[in-house]
Order: sequence, then structure tokens, then C-alpha cells
Amino acid sequence: MRFMTFASRNTKEILRDLLTLFFGLGFPLVLLFLLSAINSGIPKEAQNATVLFQIQNLAPGITVFGLSFISLFSAMLISKDRTTSFMMRLFTSPLKAREFILGYTLPLIPMAVAQTLICYTASLFLGLMFSINILIAAIVNIPITIVFIAVGLLCGTVLNDKAVGGVCGALLTNLSAWFSNIWFDTSLIGGWFENLSNILPFAHAVNAARNAINGNYSDIMPDLIWVIAYAAILLTAAVIVFSAKLKRNK
Repeated sequence: MRFMTFASRNTKEILRDLLTLFFGLGFPLVLLFLLSAINSGIPKEAQNATVLFQIQNLAPGITVFGLSFISLFSAMLISKDRTTSFMMRLFTSPLKAREFILGYTLPLIPMAVAQTLICYTASLFLGLMFSINILIAAIVNIPITIVFIAVGLLCGTVLNDKAVGGVCGALLTNLSAWFSNIWFDTSLIGGWFENLSNILPFAHAVNAARNAINGNYSDIMPDLIWVIAYAAILLTAAVIVFSAKLKRNK
């Protein structure tokens, strides 16, 4: 398929940026060990109040939050291409908009899966029980990975490489942190904050991952369907926006 050559090129570009790659893979591990250390220092009689920091709940949350950095990868990749003659040469190729988007998306999915598995592997040393649920949880994370990639592609298509750092690096990571049930239960706040967290896909992704890692298989799909819907809509939007950009430049 034509887009596979383009995807292979993008894979090389991702692997070439070792500093960003190391940060994307390493920063979630720092958070995981830091919060686990904090949890271990909490008196036993108070640990019921910090159930979210227990490893079986913390690890799935950190894997989802860590994936938010994938959006910066996809945004930087496409925005940098837009500033060079490389993109103009691509616009003259027979590739269609959906093939361009697939070419940017596919190389990032293995990276996201690797990041997830690295976090879960580290969690084994922090008390997480080894089971097939780890692999299931990694698969469950793929839809939210596509959500983050699609947001990055949308931003990278319409913004320059400096602007995408603010949107995908700061705004999106903060949204995924505050409205995801990772650090605190949003139901404790209630009101518009809880309603917004239930509308956005982040809390649903975390809930699905936690149910997967804890073996609550029947509870995965209600949350995962919400995330899959977001992934489909955002990826379609990325194709449409890129298609419009493609037509203007031909």
C-alpha cells in the first residue's frame, strides 16, 4: 500500500528525535515511581483515602496520561513537514488525505503500545500482579492513543511548530490530567467539573484501563465505546482538514 512507504519515513523521523522520544517514554515512569513513593509513605490507616494511588489504579492512569505526549509527537511531525519543501513534494504525490493521515498515525501506535508496556513492566516492581490483563489493558489504550494522535494531527495541520507546543504540550496534557480521574475522583468535586470530565474521553479511557487491569471485563466497553467514538470523530476531522489543506495547495 502506498502510504506504508510514507509511514516508514515517519518512523525514521520519530526515532531520529531521541531526546523527545526519551522524554515521552521516561516521564510517565518518573510520575509512576514518584506517586508510588508518596503512597508508600502514607500511614496505613489513611490509605483508604488514597485508593487512586494504589498501584492497580495508579498504573492504568499513568499509562493514559503518558499517552498525551503522543499528540505532541504527531503535531510536531506534521507541522515541521509543512515548513519544508518536503510537504510541497508530497502534495504532488498520488497519496490521498486519508493515506497521509494513516502514514502519520501508524508509526505512533507501536510507540504508544511500547510506552504502555514499559509503564506496566515498571509497575510489576511496585506491586502490580503479572497477568494477561496487562496485555488487555495495553490494547484498551489504543483508542485513546488515536484520540491524542488525531488531536496532534489537527493542530499540526493548522498551526505552526511553535504554536503546537503550547496547545498539545501544555493545554492538552493539563486537560488530560485534570479531567481524567487519575489524581482525584472528579465526582468529589461534582457540578460542571464532573459533567465536563464525563463528556471528555480522558476519564472514560482511565476507567476502561483500570477495569481491564483489574479483570472487570464487562465494565470495559461502556467507557471504551465513548473513547472509540471520540477517536473516530477526531481522526475523520483530521482527514477532512488535511484534505482541505491538500486541495488549496494543489
